[in-house]
Amino acid sequence: MQNKVRSVRVPPEIETLDLSTLVKECARHLRDLESAMLLKSQGNPEAADALVKARQADLGRRVGLLVWEAGKRGQEKK
Repeated sequence: MQNKVRSVRVPPEIETLDLSTLVKECARHLRDLESAMLLKSQGNPEAADALVKARQADLGRRVGLLVWEAGKRGQEKK
């Protein structure tokens, strides 16, 4: 059974978060995961693991940058 979220409180600093860019970054990450699965199925697990580790760090950095920029814009509004 799934729990339904009725409301989410968003800090005012990140109200301006660009959600479409965030979704695009996640879609890119999913494509990279699919590529890693293909590499692994072709018998190259080392390359697959390296790709996943590199892309996870990259995704974290990009999402962090989006959140930081939104926080910066939120502070400028005040």
